[in-house]
Amino acid sequence: MSERLETLKKARERMIEDRDMHAKVLAAPFDRDKAERARNKFIEIQVLIDALDRAIGGEGQAR
Repeated sequence: MSERLETLKKARERMIEDRDMHAKVLAAPFDRDKAERARNKFIEIQVLIDALDRAIGGEGQAR
């Protein structure tokens, strides 16, 4: 596996861990301020994960 692909996969795993932390806040008893921030971060991180997925897929096609 290329170093670039390995880096992309590690970044994706890290972002999934971060996203999961925000999901736990969303699943906890409702606190409007915390939930708003967690929702926004969750969406931001999910967009990044989707971009990493596309980059990972592109690496496989580039070879």
